[in-house]
Amino acid sequence: MSVFHGAGGAYDDETDGTYGDEHSGRPERTFAALPPARGGGFARTWWGQAWLKALEDTALDNAQLKLGRRHARAGAVGAVSVRPGRITAVVQDRDHTAHRSDVLLQELGAADWDRFLDMVADRAGHIAALLDRDVPPQLVEDAAAAGVELLPGIGDLEPSCGCEAWDHCAHTAALCYQMARLLDQDPFVLLLLRGRGEEELLGELQARSAARAQAYAPDLDDKGTATPGGAPDAEAGVPAAEAFAAQEGLPTLPPPPPPVSEAGAAPALGGGTPPAPGVDVPALEFLIGDTAERARRLLAEALSTWHADTPPASGPTPDEDLVRLAAAGPPAPVAERLAAASGRDARGLAAAVRAWRQGGPAGLAVLEEEWAPDSEALARATSRLAAAWADEADRPRFRVTRNRWTVVGGDAQLRLGRDDRWWPYRKEQGRWLPSGPPDEDPAAALASLLTEEGTHTG
Repeated sequence: MSVFHGAGGAYDDETDGTYGDEHSGRPERTFAALPPARGGGFARTWWGQAWLKALEDTALDNAQLKLGRRHARAGAVGAVSVRPGRITAVVQDRDHTAHRSDVLLQELGAADWDRFLDMVADRAGHIAALLDRDVPPQLVEDAAAAGVELLPGIGDLEPSCGCEAWDHCAHTAALCYQMARLLDQDPFVLLLLRGRGEEELLGELQARSAARAQAYAPDLDDKGTATPGGAPDAEAGVPAAEAFAAQEGLPTLPPPPPPVSEAGAAPALGGGTPPAPGVDVPALEFLIGDTAERARRLLAEALSTWHADTPPASGPTPDEDLVRLAAAGPPAPVAERLAAASGRDARGLAAAVRAWRQGGPAGLAVLEEEWAPDSEALARATSRLAAAWADEADRPRFRVTRNRWTVVGGDAQLRLGRDDRWWPYRKEQGRWLPSGPPDEDPAAALASLLTEEGTHTG
């Protein structure tokens, strides 16, 4: 038996992730060591990415983050124990030296939990999302409005490691990267870290929901008739039974329409009658077809299961809509009018269409907007670039201009979007053009460019 010593006590590698008596009576979950991660980012969900952002914004040494990612990818992080306020694992260096590493996050207080549970109990959609292992942004926003911060921010992830580093070391960083993978699988892990286990939390939510249902239930006499004394006051609202009773006699709502697989063909507007002055028949037919396709997509969204919990997206700007129409493949006369109205030449509009097809409004903005990242965004981008290539010798050399990283001696470029994603670009006939979808991992975004063209990395 071997025992590793570190902050917070001793860890016995034959105790299956259990700890001393000081932790008895607290909820705790232990997750088996995860297999090595091959390529891509460590977090797929937005809340997992928020966890990593808190780490990367807090750590002072990017080299330690890079080494921590390497440890995590190699499977050097052992079983992870999660309990209120602390996660713990044994992390091995390349020479197999083992260190117990802990990362601490402040638990929510009793008053915070009361506000959070009341807020979730009042919104059935939030309960359903948690049961589906989902954390919609609205849940986190509603919690913040109630004064409860669920996700960690800068400085909230406090490291403690047996290697005695005073800041985040490679071992605590590796533990955080593995924790992001666990959060992807089960957001209840975050709630446990904040102080409540899944069983306890769901039990309290059920009790609160039942209490609310009872509060709104009217008192009944011997004949089953509601009595005046049992009715809630005006501020408490109206019981659902009473509200539905008021609708008696109204026809039932029709069933929702079936989904439509494809839009119908636009009608031909000829018919032998000349169009009125100013009416462009090809343009009108194209707009009718485009409207039908947009209506089909809106119907598909309205029938989707996630529609009720998703805020409607804002409409495109006039310039964005012009590029969207051009990307839809209009007839030549209409395309010429769109190009003239856009103020772009034919090559410029073609580039805008290409960017739109890669990423919609965000893709168009990356093509046409050059901006200077602030110090925080620049530090985050630099950290991700450094961590993307495990071997420094494999890392391409870049020339940086504002939000654009150009490979020295090649025709490949990465552009950083305001959404922290990397967009690959290639120089074609003297012009930088979008060459693929964005990726959160700069190495993945650049890989296809370097592979296809054999771009020299300097």
